[in-house]
Amino acid sequence: MKILLTGANGYIGMRLLPQLVAAGHDVYCAVRDPKRLSITSILAEKVTILTVDFLSPRNNSPLPLDIDVAYYLIHSMSSDDGDFLAMEAKCAHNFCSLLEKTNAKQIIYLSGIVNDKALSKHLSSRKNVEDILKKSRIPSTVLRAGIIVGSGSASFEIIRDLCEKLPLMITPKWVKTKSQPIAIRNVMEYLTGVLLHPKCMNDSYDIGGSSVLTYKEMLHRYTKNRGFRNWIVIVPIMTPRLSSYWLNFVTSTTYTLAVSLVDSMKMEVVAADQRLQDILSIKPYSYDEAIQMAFKRIEQNSVVSSWKDSMVSGRLNKDINDYIQVPKYGVLKDAQRLENIDPEQTFKALWKIGGNQGWYYANFLWKLRGYLDKLYGGVGLRRGRTHPDKIYNGDSLDFWRVLLADKKEKRLLLFAEMKLPGEAWLEFKIVGTTIYQTATFRPRGLWGRLYWYSLVPFHYFIFNGMIRNLAKAKEL
Repeated sequence: MKILLTGANGYIGMRLLPQLVAAGHDVYCAVRDPKRLSITSILAEKVTILTVDFLSPRNNSPLPLDIDVAYYLIHSMSSDDGDFLAMEAKCAHNFCSLLEKTNAKQIIYLSGIVNDKALSKHLSSRKNVEDILKKSRIPSTVLRAGIIVGSGSASFEIIRDLCEKLPLMITPKWVKTKSQPIAIRNVMEYLTGVLLHPKCMNDSYDIGGSSVLTYKEMLHRYTKNRGFRNWIVIVPIMTPRLSSYWLNFVTSTTYTLAVSLVDSMKMEVVAADQRLQDILSIKPYSYDEAIQMAFKRIEQNSVVSSWKDSMVSGRLNKDINDYIQVPKYGVLKDAQRLENIDPEQTFKALWKIGGNQGWYYANFLWKLRGYLDKLYGGVGLRRGRTHPDKIYNGDSLDFWRVLLADKKEKRLLLFAEMKLPGEAWLEFKIVGTTIYQTATFRPRGLWGRLYWYSLVPFHYFIFNGMIRNLAKAKEL
């Protein structure tokens, strides 16, 4: 079967792709930037990558005419680029226009459960996209899910952050709202189970796990599974804005995503029926089982995908190719180099930088910078990294974004996503037995220059110590 997979570099798409390939399907990955498709070279050889931007379809690669099924997994959960409702609607319309030129027989869309008449902006947008897809001449199958629990999912990581860091929580009334969390494994079963299933055409289905819980119960159940306790105090007055700031500061989520989550958490999200569960004979996992499966993945360092690697987790809202050329003029630099290194050992250390490993020198200062960034609504350091020793183009790396991770050239280029009065790049390159490390800053006005020069004394120690410790990492 020939399958078009949109959103292939998103959290769900990254989970679905290897399963479709393993099942023997010919998969066409439609991505706006092929360099951001974080898959292994072995998997890349088994798929066809198409460059498609559904917001600007003029110069896109044509879709194959013999496509059988198309997955629509494009979302803009935390976009702050103006009217995201209009943007998502435009994407959906352009997707339908392109797909209707093929012989596709089914569209599969993962949406959100809509119980209430008064929906949040994001649930309204999901419902609107659903309506657009249904108007296409191609039969559609819509799966409506609530909170998805799995290693690397936004919901799971936020619950994890809250429970692991706050034994006592002061929470708003929305923690009493009911939800029906679903394990990512069940989501995959539904997404693959409806493929050209004759009973699933032109219909919408709610999907959920076996547990209906309030958010408060979900927080308590998490800590029980982890072997400790927490206490939750509900206060009657806590504005959505304050709740969003609180989530942003305590967890790894961004402020824009926190606003969207708080807005949606006031809505009850419970599956209305279990029709699809019966049609496909799927056994739903409980919330506790979903947590246990997630931690099994984490403990084995086998997290397939993370929401943090999505562009919505940071401030880089353009194509990464727009930043990959480091500017040469009008910039301030700190350039370091170290000779007579062990290139292979240093490269291995470089590919582990950030996350739990840290930055090889003055980690307490990096953490302090992360806390200050969170105070000002930035991403902070809590995003960490998805894999302990693998880096792909487009990955998040603490408060950096990976622009280029070239193992052959032994080059790593990062772009800063922390709050700055300007733009910053950090580049590492190993040539022969020499490592080059360059920090480049393009200031924005006088404040940008004052910011850079005020940190010059710290730069001397931090950057010098970092390159030296990278080169002798095997001794640490």
